[in-house]
Amino acid sequence: MLLTLAQWLQSDYGFFRVFNYITFRAVMATLTALLIGLSFGPWVIRRLTILKVGQAVRSDGPKTHLVKTGTPTMGGVLILIGIAISTLLWADLSNRFIWVLLWVTLGFGMIGWVDDYRKVVYQNPEGMRSREKYAWQSLVGIFASVYLVFAISDYGNSGIFSNIQQWKLSGFSVQMPNNLNLVVPFFKEINYPLGIIGFITLTYLVIVGSSNAVNLTDGLDGLVIMPVILVGAALGAFAYVTGNAIYAKYLIFPYIPGTGEF
Repeated sequence: MLLTLAQWLQSDYGFFRVFNYITFRAVMATLTALLIGLSFGPWVIRRLTILKVGQAVRSDGPKTHLVKTGTPTMGGVLILIGIAISTLLWADLSNRFIWVLLWVTLGFGMIGWVDDYRKVVYQNPEGMRSREKYAWQSLVGIFASVYLVFAISDYGNSGIFSNIQQWKLSGFSVQMPNNLNLVVPFFKEINYPLGIIGFITLTYLVIVGSSNAVNLTDGLDGLVIMPVILVGAALGAFAYVTGNAIYAKYLIFPYIPGTGEF
């Protein structure tokens, strides 16, 4: 949103050209999300405490965890709001990857919200049943995987859905570019063609698997936050490198225009 405004003003005010740099917008988006969290975090915690939106602890767990009963939960809503607002403000909204990123983030966030809601309202420590949660995760993951395979092979938004239609009409046999190959770590000259089905399958497993890995790592004290920061930073670095033609060539990464916005 702000990028569009800055590009409109930069012909008259040259300093707005700094908005064209992904690094600048990434830093500003991070600071915006941090500011939202710091500004509204205490208020959200107080409201959750007043509304008695507290954690229900499983009875089959360690007895020492019972003291955590009533710990305010559902604070992830604030994180999702911070991510969504900072992304909409600072990202290039014409980029084909931004919307699928928001779809996955908000989709899994909604699943988590429903899970917490059931725990709080119905006082059910189990929350959403595993099969139901996995079904909704799969719906989000499959949609994102199908979209990504064509978003990577196409440089714009307009051709993605026509490519999907062409793929269906051709009997699912369209040849895809080499940037869909599986690159072997530390041996980047060695890569294996995945094809569309292989790429969709692997992407689906990564998306759904990562979500459940976070769910298993998380605990009563938010133990997952540090792994998320470390993994997120690493994935952000990979996205930036693959979206930069110079860095991608130097480090022998596949060059995928537009991934820097991730």
